[in-house]
Amino acid sequence: MPPRISLTRYLVEQQRHDNRIPAQLRLLLEVVARACKSISMAVNKGALGGVLGSTETENVQGEIQKKLDVIANEVLIEANEWGGHLAAMASEEMDGIYVVPNRYPQGEYLLLFDPLDGSSNIDVNVSIGTIFSVLRKPEGPSGVTLQDFLQPGHQQVAAGYCIYGPQTTLVLTVGAGVVMFTLDREQGSFVLTQESLQIPPDTREFAINMSNMRHWAAPVRRYVDECLAGREGPRGKDFNMRWIASMVADVHRILTRGGIFMYPWDNREPDKPGKLRLMYEANPMGWIVEQAGGAASDGLGRILDIHPASLHQRVSVMLGSRHEVERLAAYHTAL
Repeated sequence: MPPRISLTRYLVEQQRHDNRIPAQLRLLLEVVARACKSISMAVNKGALGGVLGSTETENVQGEIQKKLDVIANEVLIEANEWGGHLAAMASEEMDGIYVVPNRYPQGEYLLLFDPLDGSSNIDVNVSIGTIFSVLRKPEGPSGVTLQDFLQPGHQQVAAGYCIYGPQTTLVLTVGAGVVMFTLDREQGSFVLTQESLQIPPDTREFAINMSNMRHWAAPVRRYVDECLAGREGPRGKDFNMRWIASMVADVHRILTRGGIFMYPWDNREPDKPGKLRLMYEANPMGWIVEQAGGAASDGLGRILDIHPASLHQRVSVMLGSRHEVERLAAYHTAL
């Protein structure tokens, strides 16, 4: 049997390969992975660990926080603040940025994360996950400001997610394709289980919350109507619909077998460009999908080219199999 390659070994080899990743970034990603293992343990305990249910508090998004939302956020902060690899962090669960305290050395990277994506699924034991993105702190004066975080997604130096399902799986890109690791619980380490993930350019599967159909813009309705028309319709083939209500789980399915994920603008809150967060969800997932041969669009252009104006900016998201995303984007530009 071929040797088992651990996450640490993979990252060391990436560091050695034309210095693809610096040592500080390698160490940072290892710390993030260890934090994900801790979150996985808390998720797996469920009711036995007293972690189910809500806190009755709201996050900056106005959403009721689950106990595991708060736990996961604290785990990621505590694991990463002291290592010397980071200058600051930002989270979907916090109002502003978290600057590494003065008692610890500051590094040259910025970490953004959605500590527990899909948390509405926690209490019903459906797959959830952690999404993360790493940016390099811009050169300039010492200290960190909010403006340092407002970089377009194509400037990410690493992105990934960890999905807590039947297996705990870590998916990662450092700009050299997408790799997948599975947590070996007996050994306590992530082991490489798939390299060079590729999303098929065509698909017969789409993911969207159909209950919002009446609120969608015309291009999205047109696309979904054509899929639903099946073999007798303009697409000439039958489609299946999947919707888990956990972006990390829906994207993981697309990475493994293709498909398109859509969370578009709708007219319930017309002043908001979408529901998902650009910095914590769309950018990292968009880069992962692109690195696997797919595409990610907001309907008007490439998500990774959007220049963020705020830390919690929202965006319309359409990502997955390249030909389907391009078709849907063309329907938007045809208006």
